Amino acid sequence: MPIDLEPLLPEQDDIIFVVEDDEVIRSALHFILDDQNETHSFASLDQAFTKAASRKPNAVLLGIGMVQNDGERILAEIVMQLPGTRILIVADSVNDPIAVASLKWGAHGVLGKPISFDSVRRKVDALLRSHELSPTMLGLLPLSAAW
Repeated sequence: MPIDLEPLLPEQDDIIFVVEDDEVIRSALHFILDDQNETHSFASLDQAFTKAASRKPNAVLLGIGMVQNDGERILAEIVMQLPGTRILIVADSVNDPIAVASLKWGAHGVLGKPISFDSVRRKVDALLRSHELSPTMLGLLPLSAAW
């Protein structure tokens, strides 16, 4: 019986873009995420779109300030330019009206402040891994229903 001796490849880091106009929040998010992911921080969406030409992100953490004016159009542009990228809105509260509306406009989740290592990593991990789970993996459907 042949044995496959192909070396195990290290798990590839997720690419995360932090787009936040507040430098303190942007730096904190970058610091929290950078040791487990390939993280890039930007003060504007234009800078992020330029970088995306060479490094497409798995997720974008988008500051609420970016969607204050014309959020629906901005999120549609992100979805169009970065298809398949998960979008997480960073807001003062998960109940912020603009953050809640952004979920209807294409965002995948909201991260409320205050931010901490645990809250950010847990939310980002759930955001990135949620699309990998099938209903049968979650135990929502019996195995017979999957066939």
